[in-house]
This record gives sequence, C-alpha cells and structure tokens, in this order.
Amino acid sequence: MKPPLFCIHGYWATPATFARLKPRFEALGHDVITPALPYHDRDPGLPPPPELGMMTIEDYARFLVAEIEKLPVPPVIVGHSMGGMLAQIVAARVPHAGLVLLSTAATAATAVPALDTIRTMLGVVTKWGWWETPTRIDYGPWRWGIANGVPDDIARAEYAALVWDSGRVMAEMTLSSLSTSGATKIDYNKLSQPALVIVGADDRTTVPGISRATARKLSGPVDYHEMPGVGHWLFWGETERQVGDWMETWLEQFG
Repeated sequence: MKPPLFCIHGYWATPATFARLKPRFEALGHDVITPALPYHDRDPGLPPPPELGMMTIEDYARFLVAEIEKLPVPPVIVGHSMGGMLAQIVAARVPHAGLVLLSTAATAATAVPALDTIRTMLGVVTKWGWWETPTRIDYGPWRWGIANGVPDDIARAEYAALVWDSGRVMAEMTLSSLSTSGATKIDYNKLSQPALVIVGADDRTTVPGISRATARKLSGPVDYHEMPGVGHWLFWGETERQVGDWMETWLEQFG
C-alpha cells in the first residue's frame, strides 16, 4: 500500500496550494489529504476573526497531529513554507513514512537572517500590534518577495486567493523564544525517515540557506534540490511540474 500524502499549506495560503499536485498523486495510488489550518477555510473577502491573531504555532501543530492520528497508516508529510516548518514539528510527534519540505520555513535550529526576508515582510511587521492581530501582505511585497519569477497573471490570481493569518504565529516564527511551548524547537533525532527538500535558488522569503540548514539537521537520508532562477512560489508551470517529477521519483522507494 502506498503511503498517504498529508499536505500542509503555508502562511496566508490554503489547501488550493496543492490543487494540481493532488490529482497527480491520487492517480498514482496515493491518498492525498490537504487540510485547511484553523480559520484558513474562509472567503478571502471576509474580515478576519479577531481570535485568529492570537493563534499559535502550537495550536496549528496540535490541529495537524489530531488530523494525522485519524489516518490508518503513517503518511508522508508534505509542507510548503510555514507548512514545511509545521511538517517537521508534527513529524517529531507522530509516526510518519517520510518528509517532503518545499521552500521550508525555519525552525529554531535552522534560522538564517536575510535582508530579502525583511524587505518582503516589512509592510506587515511595521504595523503596530501585528504580533497579536490577523495579518495579510500587500500585493507589492508579495510580488517582489514571494511571487518573484511567476508570470503576472498567475501571481495576481494567487494573491487574490490569500487569506488572513495569525500575527502571533509570524512573531513566533520570527523569534522562537516567544513560543511558550517551544514549538519550533525540534529533536532532529526523531526525523530519521527519508526526506526530500526542494527550494528555489532565488527564494526571497524562506531563503535557500534555511533549506540547506534543514537538510544538514535531518537525521535520515535526504534528497536535496535547489532550483536555479526559481523563487518562493513553486506551484505554477514548469516549476510545479519539476517539483512533481522529483516527488514522484522519490516516492518510488515506498512501493
């Protein structure tokens, strides 16, 4: 039996991130589960619920653990951006067959300060109270730092689908000591299953150094790919096809 793929979307994103990869891998015999994180299954045009702003990384992790525990067999956990960070946190807590980390965000052990990241997020983190209120990025920084290299029509469509996210979660990703549960502090000895790590060489949000550091920290076998000329957003055109091809080849080890 092929392992299910449990796919975790990123910050401001939704399960639609995996809209094209999901049917591809279902056709290959994998069950593909794409949950929406709490408060992420809402119309982007709706105002955010105030309580979203104080959701924590631990809240997201516990939600995901509960969803994985419903599965009949250990999954391959797939995560993009913040979802990659959450995939590692969750994998240290539950049985899993492997990890696929796409443009992963940093844990406490893999942070890489970068001016590009600061420029991308500056408009969010300079608004008073951002750390305890819902956040959403403006189009200009999104286009420059997240959708760089993406055709304009695709970038605009993806931006229109973004939802609000938690300021508290962003604060904890920025400074791990703010997490009262220490959620981003991971025992990498527990991440010994096979892993696939993919990042764009021009990623300005979760810069390639984070993925390199993650690949070094993981205690199992790692396949690592850095994509020249590619930014943070991997889910379009030839870039997405290449990501899917690498995933398909890597998944063959599971039967």
